[in-house]
Amino acid sequence: MAGALLRHPAARTIRTLSVRLSMRILPAQSQRKPQRAMYDSSDPSEPEIDDVEARLARGDAQDQPAAPSETSERPLRPALLRGWRRKCPNCGAGPLLKAYLKVRDSCPVCDQPLHHQRADDGPAYLTILIVGHVMAPAMLWAFETFRPEPLVLATIFSVGCIALSLYLLPRLKGAIVAFQWARRMHGF
Repeated sequence: MAGALLRHPAARTIRTLSVRLSMRILPAQSQRKPQRAMYDSSDPSEPEIDDVEARLARGDAQDQPAAPSETSERPLRPALLRGWRRKCPNCGAGPLLKAYLKVRDSCPVCDQPLHHQRADDGPAYLTILIVGHVMAPAMLWAFETFRPEPLVLATIFSVGCIALSLYLLPRLKGAIVAFQWARRMHGF
């Protein structure tokens, strides 16, 4: 199990980044070989750490196109707008939800994994907050202005609250999932 975790692509990336960081911080000590006992790597396609050190020393690493960094910032506003439209926060083309509130495991267009999301009760709380702050003043205004019968007022605003809640809930869930994606929360 531990060997499989150390051969995972993320572990290789961490090892490569740690070598690059050690060469920048401690250039005098970069001549030392890193300890390889704990890295049980049998994957022939993986570049050896010594090769990475040699390429960095020669300057060959800058010739390759830079891969997007795991910690680079993702744009928040486009991601939130895509989530609001219930689209994939990465590509904006694939559907985010496969049912009313069920998030897909991955985007069918760009294969972005979406199963990391932890929206939980956030969309419901935000929906209640928004609907309450919109409908309560509207109800007070309607009552003071038009003086309708209480049963008519309650019926109209009950239907309005339900309709607004049903409209906002999937959109807010999409926005929360997109926010988590943009901030790289929970494994995104």
